[in-house]
Amino acid sequence: MTAKEKPWRRPMPDDQFARMREILAAPSPIGLEGAMTYGVLKPYFESFAPKGWAVHQFQGHAGIVLDTHPGDDERFKAMVVGHADKIRMQVRHIGEDGKVWVDSDSFLPMTLVGHEVVIFSEDPEVPGSYRRLEGGTVEALGAIHFAEQPLRTGEKGIKKEQLYVELQIHGKNKKKQVEKLGVRPGDSIILNRPIRRGFGPDTFYGAYLDNGLGCFTAAEAARIIAEAGGPDNVRMLFAIATYEEIGRFGSRVLAGELRPDAIIAVDVNHDYVAAPGVGDKRFSPLEMGQGFTVTTGSVASEQLNSLFQQVARERDIPCQRDVRGADTGTDGMAGVLAAVDCVAASVGFPIRNMHTISEAGHTGDVLAAIHAVAATLQALDARDDGRGSLRNHFRDHHPRLDQAAPLAHQGGSEEKKKK
Repeated sequence: MTAKEKPWRRPMPDDQFARMREILAAPSPIGLEGAMTYGVLKPYFESFAPKGWAVHQFQGHAGIVLDTHPGDDERFKAMVVGHADKIRMQVRHIGEDGKVWVDSDSFLPMTLVGHEVVIFSEDPEVPGSYRRLEGGTVEALGAIHFAEQPLRTGEKGIKKEQLYVELQIHGKNKKKQVEKLGVRPGDSIILNRPIRRGFGPDTFYGAYLDNGLGCFTAAEAARIIAEAGGPDNVRMLFAIATYEEIGRFGSRVLAGELRPDAIIAVDVNHDYVAAPGVGDKRFSPLEMGQGFTVTTGSVASEQLNSLFQQVARERDIPCQRDVRGADTGTDGMAGVLAAVDCVAASVGFPIRNMHTISEAGHTGDVLAAIHAVAATLQALDARDDGRGSLRNHFRDHHPRLDQAAPLAHQGGSEEKKKK
């Protein structure tokens, strides 16, 4: 296989990068994910889906699923799932001085200060209708001159209770000015920085790589499968879930509704090599630019993981192994949380600065994940008979460590080697 035949070894094309940017930029805070699912991904799915494929929609949330064989439950069902919901801040109080006090949710408070945000305010006169308020920034101290000495020196940090959005309101009745705009407790606030290409080769940075990248990967894998003629035997479900950031509630509903036989979660991972101050924790040496990640441990299926690694080896797709204990921390848990018997895998890509406005990633890692997911789905399709025979394969081929082959030391001293 030549370098030209390996997209993950080349820069991401501009049109594909623009598509990734559009998905990541869609304003889809927790509970309001429709901008990404219905506004961007559903039309994209419909643009390439062959006749007969269908998009599932749901009542209680804005998740969607592109289905290659709707209604055919006899087939082995493989679900690829990313999640559209973004962590957000929420309005919690409006002060007499016009400050909009916020709950920082899953953000580290000190990473928010000074950054531009968008407030999405529901119109109190027309419930269900929303407006954008731009131009605000998150603040906490006002100026170094007002900070206590421990804050100036960094000995003390910013508390989430200190955060507010500065809307530059002035004049009389500042609180009423804000309330007249319809801003109320509970309104969602998201960071305002769409991704752009970075300084380092094949890098990019911005807000909300978590987890627009997983949704982008699922969508691109679906496109590759469609362009290859679609699956012959396996029913494939390309899912965009909701509510992941507050407990992975959306994906368990999708699993409960569609009952997949295999779940492949796609989510961001950490670049532990570049992470500051964690060297003594001995994390897995995951590194940005070195390929996609596959998680071992937790509920991850060793059989499905082996297939991922086999496909990666055959196609020379760079792959890194991650380690998890009781919980994958991703939508890979959807099957067990929904009490659905399925094999599970959790794959992703190492990024830096997770849950900040300057998350950074590598396009090669994303492309590696896309092609690894697509190739693994195609490998599953080739191994099935169209009537779900893969179910028996997975049931009958659980790893048996009692059958492990003995392994002796493979080397000796340098002096013995010379002899």
